[in-house]
Amino acid sequence: MAKTGKKESGEISFVTDLAADLRQSVQSVFSGSEKPVKYAVMGLLSGLHVLIEDVPGVGKTTLACALAQAAGLSFSRIQFTPDMLPGDVLGMNVWNPSSHEFQFRKGAIEAQCILADELNRTSPRTQSAFLEAMQEEQVTIDGVTRPLPQPFFMIATQNPVSFAGTFPLPEAELDRFGLSFSIGYPSEEEEFGILSLRKETTKAGLSKNIQPVTNGTDIAKARELIASVKVVDDVMRYIIDIVRLTRQSDTIRLGASPRVSVFLQRASQAHAAFEGRNFVMPEDVIASAPSVLSHRILLSSKARLDQLNETDCIVQLCSRIPKPAGL
Repeated sequence: MAKTGKKESGEISFVTDLAADLRQSVQSVFSGSEKPVKYAVMGLLSGLHVLIEDVPGVGKTTLACALAQAAGLSFSRIQFTPDMLPGDVLGMNVWNPSSHEFQFRKGAIEAQCILADELNRTSPRTQSAFLEAMQEEQVTIDGVTRPLPQPFFMIATQNPVSFAGTFPLPEAELDRFGLSFSIGYPSEEEEFGILSLRKETTKAGLSKNIQPVTNGTDIAKARELIASVKVVDDVMRYIIDIVRLTRQSDTIRLGASPRVSVFLQRASQAHAAFEGRNFVMPEDVIASAPSVLSHRILLSSKARLDQLNETDCIVQLCSRIPKPAGL
């Protein structure tokens, strides 16, 4: 048994080292808090799509582009506008007069890593084009299903819904994002770092400083290793208790779906692997819960009156459930 445990620990170190390399590479051009970088890398290595919501100009696109380049994946950036159609994203069949037949023209989604920039600036019709891609990693055009390149990963940015020209993302689409977080305004020192980066290189050349530190094969291996991280029954029940409590709390009007339990378990496995462990502890669940749950719940009027946001509510719920002992 000791020999097996040593082997498993060595395999998890592959994930730990890969995550550290990716974070270091991204942070070479992204000057800001380490937490958004950590969760962006966690989404990539665990196979959970990421949604970043924040005001313009805080580095959402920079973070996404830097991660795609560091990962060494084929990359497609989609800048969304209100007039964009589903065919622009998924592809479409176009009539070819010379051959007298329809030919399929690939859409922008045909890449391993997708940056959906300002996703909530396009119409709900176009937003819905991502539902099948995010869930089944495939697209269906005119009855023909085509698998997407593997490993597939989507990182989307959106502006706050109170901003002009935005369309709220439907709950069904929000539920397919595994992780969500905000970057926030930088500290004084971090903002000085931003100016220093701009001083040393041109804006156009900023992201070109990043060299790939991994590839699709290693990312696929990392996903398999994260999925193999042990989750004992008591921790599974702890995850379920947290998710179920979101449906019973008086501060939450719409609770989390059963899909969230799966995503919270996967995020907890990734968090454990990042810490160099091949088993999940309750602390991994607590650390992952806000980023997994916050964008999937709707607050009640009571929470608004108490001036609570989604993250506050999730933290409070986690504190009300006793942690499994003896792990």
